[in-house]
Amino acid sequence: MENDTASSVCTEKSCAKCPCMAFCPLENVMSLIGGKWKAPILCALHQDGPTRYNELKRKIRGITNTMLASSLKELEEAALVKREQFMEMPVRVEYSLTHNARDLLPILTHLAQWGVQCYEKI
Repeated sequence: MENDTASSVCTEKSCAKCPCMAFCPLENVMSLIGGKWKAPILCALHQDGPTRYNELKRKIRGITNTMLASSLKELEEAALVKREQFMEMPVRVEYSLTHNARDLLPILTHLAQWGVQCYEKI
């Protein structure tokens, strides 16, 4: 088995300068958008704009009610998704992207493009 320090991003010399030693911004971001369902939710909301819960469920194949509800709640807590409730009968709830999420979209697009390039090389 290889030495763990050999596989780490920083060497002993550069670790003193690594901003990730105290707080890793990448780890923080991945905790907000990581997981199986958060990216598809963000993508669906980006493509379709404000969307109701059942519409999202239909668009995201394979997601359960539990996972959709918990992922939406986590994205809302991360200030990436806005939940708006309309006082109508019956009550209507729509989900949409926040400004923070829209700022994140170009980064996710670049990541997707990188994924396509890597897939083509395999």
